[in-house]
Amino acid sequence: MGRSYIVEEAVEGYLTRQCEQQAGPVTGLLIGQSSTQREFVVMATRTPQREEPPAAAADSPDKEWVTEHARQVSRMLPGGLSVLGVFIVTDVDAKDTLTTLRQLVFAVEKLISSERLWSLADDDVADCVALHVNPKTRKTFCRTFDIKDPKSVAKPADWRYQAGVSSSWSSVSCSLSVDLLVPLPDDSTGLEAMDTCLKVPSHQKQNYFSRRPKREGLRVWARQLEGGVCLLNGRKLAEDCELAGGQKRNVRQAYTAQLLVTPDERRSPDAVRRCGGGLRLRGAVHSRAYLHSNKPKAKLAEKLLKRDAVSTVATRAQMLLEELLTADGESRHQREFCLPRRVFCPVTASGPVCVCDYLFGDEGLAEVTDRLKEMLDIDAQEGDLDTRQETPAEVREREAAAEPTEEAIEAPEPKKSSYIGVAMTTVVALLAAAASMLYVNDV
Repeated sequence: MGRSYIVEEAVEGYLTRQCEQQAGPVTGLLIGQSSTQREFVVMATRTPQREEPPAAAADSPDKEWVTEHARQVSRMLPGGLSVLGVFIVTDVDAKDTLTTLRQLVFAVEKLISSERLWSLADDDVADCVALHVNPKTRKTFCRTFDIKDPKSVAKPADWRYQAGVSSSWSSVSCSLSVDLLVPLPDDSTGLEAMDTCLKVPSHQKQNYFSRRPKREGLRVWARQLEGGVCLLNGRKLAEDCELAGGQKRNVRQAYTAQLLVTPDERRSPDAVRRCGGGLRLRGAVHSRAYLHSNKPKAKLAEKLLKRDAVSTVATRAQMLLEELLTADGESRHQREFCLPRRVFCPVTASGPVCVCDYLFGDEGLAEVTDRLKEMLDIDAQEGDLDTRQETPAEVREREAAAEPTEEAIEAPEPKKSSYIGVAMTTVVALLAAAASMLYVNDV
């Protein structure tokens, strides 16, 4: 028997609207959460229209555009939400679209996974969904592909709509303090070098640095965080401990977590390594994950929260570097930069599940609502946005003066919470890290 997909009723309505409005094939993404027993689909979003479509046939989906959309959407998903697959609305026979859907599924997963700083675990689901919707009959044709197997063939799957799929999902969140240094290669400098260090996929990092001291940057910190201790409401729970709450309809549980990380003792603090510079990230971020209501366990909460912490730090650094790589010369030589802060928006007015976006200091909330509409097709108002979790960073002149050889890039400071996470830092460093800066050191 194939995988079973439990789908929010709102997704059925969304796909129906795409059938009514479609003038040619419509592609999009399916978003939700996987579990070992079943998948939960909480939203769908169509691929945005491209201003200058390629010269390819009008009836052929633009694979490059679909995958880039998936990459941008993946950055806007907190822990527990991910791109589960793709859909296509077309009157072409379902079996004739399988090859196209297969190509889209594998291309999307390849691009999204290239930005991850963590690897899939043995208990992670490897199946991605490909859904065909006939706009005339409204019939759905659901198949899955094993993304771990390049030769995977389509397998049938069950697609069922249900009301309130995520209404009783639990959430876990924490405020995480970060203090890490990303060394840059000694044979390249500047923003391009930083971009390379952040973007080299995990499977290529060993070869990329094979002739240099190991400089895996953010991935080193990600491994330390993965091995850290996670406390839920102040307690260390057994991995197989079933979380209370969220098991009855309309009953939600919100956990406050604390992530405790010990630096890798195998790395000597006195080691001298030749490098072309360093990118230092120091500050605090708000991390959040959502848990399905099908008897979630402590192990799942810890895994999803840690992955979100890693992803949100890497995303912000990457977004800033992308901005600088396209900026003019004056902006590139600026001494101080602010990392974007995280803003949340509910998927539905009554549901607990939120998506997120990142707000730069020179942007307004209207730009966030515009991106939510473009990327996720969410009609959000500025009043719907939750901007309370992180406050804008402020440049501290005395810190900048104390370190004149460094360029400072500030990260946002989360609001005060019951627990403070510690990552690669001490209590003293944590208290002093309110300015939340990213430094670029020139050697």
